[in-house]
Order: sequence, then C-alpha cells, then structure tokens
Amino acid sequence: MSAPRRIAVLGAGAWGTALALTMRRAGHPVRLWARDAGHAARIAAEGRNARYLPDVALDAGLRPTGDLAAALGDAETVLAVVPAQTMRAVLGTVRPLLAAGVPVVLCAKGLERGTGQRLSTVAGEVLPDHPLAVLSGPSFAEDVARGLPTAVTVAAADAEDAARLAAALTAPRFRCYSSADLTGVELGGALKNVFAIAAGAVAGAGLGASAQAAMVTRGFVELRRIAAAFGAAPETVMGLSGLGDLFLTCGSAQSRNFAYGMALGRGDALDGLPLAEGVATTGVAAGLARDNAIEAPIVDAVDRLLDGRLTIAAAVDELLARPLKHEHA
Repeated sequence: MSAPRRIAVLGAGAWGTALALTMRRAGHPVRLWARDAGHAARIAAEGRNARYLPDVALDAGLRPTGDLAAALGDAETVLAVVPAQTMRAVLGTVRPLLAAGVPVVLCAKGLERGTGQRLSTVAGEVLPDHPLAVLSGPSFAEDVARGLPTAVTVAAADAEDAARLAAALTAPRFRCYSSADLTGVELGGALKNVFAIAAGAVAGAGLGASAQAAMVTRGFVELRRIAAAFGAAPETVMGLSGLGDLFLTCGSAQSRNFAYGMALGRGDALDGLPLAEGVATTGVAAGLARDNAIEAPIVDAVDRLLDGRLTIAAAVDELLARPLKHEHA
C-alpha cells in the first residue's frame, strides 16, 4: 500500500460501494458519487447501501454525495464504476470538473455498443489528458465489501503507471497485481461475461454439469482466440482477468451474467433482472468476431439466443454437430 490519496469513486452500485469501502480500508479519503442524489443521501443517513449491499455497514469516513463537482473537486485518483454503456457520457460530464493529469481507473467490464471499442479507447477519446488504467479480475462485490480475500489486476499502457496505481489501490485482503497489457485485461473482463451467460443458460436448461464444464472450457478457447487476434498476451488471458474471472463468473448465481443466463435457459421472463453487462457485450463481440474472421461459435450462439433467433436446445445441438477437429486446433 502507498501513501493516502484522495479518491473519488463514481457509481454507488454494489461494485462502486465495495471499492469505496476497500479504499477506506487502505487509508484513503473517499467520496462516493451517486447519480441519484436521493440515493446518496440515504447511504449517508443509514450508514449502508440498502439498495445494493444491505448487509454491509459502511465506514464512517466514506462520504457519499450526489454532487459530481464535489466528488471530483480535489480528487487525486478517480475510480469510474459506472456501467460500460454509460461510461462515455459520464466521463464527458467529468472532463470539465477534473484537474489535469488526475489518473482515471475504469472498473466496468464491457465493450461499447455502436463503436465496438474497449473502454480504455472510449476514455482516451473523452479524457485525452489523463492517465488511464483498468481494474479487472475475479471479484464479487459482496465478497470485496465484506473484506474477503480478493486479487485483481490493474492495467495501464505504461508499466510504471500500472505498478504505481496497483500499489495505491492495494488494501488489506485486496491485492492488486499490475499489467501493461490493457488489451488482454479488458478483453478478458468483457468476454467472460458472454461465456457466463452461456454457462448459466446450460445450467438453467438442466443440461448437466458435464455440459456446463464443456461450455466453459470451449468458451475459454474462444476468449483466447479473440484476445490473440487483437494482440493480447497469452499469459494475460491465463491470469486473473481472463481465466480467473471466467472461473468465478461461470459457476455462481452471484454473477449477474450467470444468473441472467440461468433465467434464459429456464425460459423465465427477463424484464426487471439486474443489469448484466454481457448482454450488451455479446452483440459487439459477435460482430468483432465476424468482421475479423475469428471462429467464435459460442459467442455467435449466445448472440442469437439473446435476440430470439435460436433456442437453447437448438444451440446445443448446433454446437455439438460442428465438424470434428483436434482439440487445440
């Protein structure tokens, strides 16, 4: 851990609240910004985020606010913990309020609809004068909020920037490793959500543990294939933000993406389910695979499953009927 620095956490959902708590445990002064000022006021009054983490008491030194300018006023580091599809708009609002040179750490996992861009590319367009990093890895918000042991990766284009930020964000029972492979860390975090939906759909349809294991394993093959095509290092995909995150999210209903897939596999109504970032990412990932001639049959099947062009039974039959080949081809 490094010297205390003033941190603004943007986004008062479960993950934003968990990270804000973790930064307090590391000794940093923290302001937690909520888009809904009423939500921020309730968090301050109740000493807990009753909407997202009702069973976790908040540190008395954590300062919730609905005033973005107040949250950013003297911030030395910003953690952007808003949904991937709203990241561009939120950072656009942040830009005139943030002092030059303040690093921004992106803590969402996804690819932007419409552009197909990774979030660091989006942020680079909006905040060209700020150092950028990404925090990703196997981490459930409730576990982190409760102080359970967790390890994640902090990636930046510059290895020294990544190392400094990893040291700053490390807290008791929250270990940050550093990486200079932004592409690999971001793609691992985004794509694992797609495969978590697939694994959840298999579980929800009652197709058995063997089918689920096969789906996750072959999904990892596709993750590696797509990441390699965009220049990611193989060791990154094998690390926390790739295999580690895939392992976590593909086997637990704590994962919103896995839970969404389970509902899909059972044929449940999907309206009103908590946000699953993989739903938006799937179509983007399928388009990138098609446009770059990357073989990704599971991504394609999930894309068609989500928009109703394919049933779970037909998807499984289709995947099993693919031409036989060597496992590692």
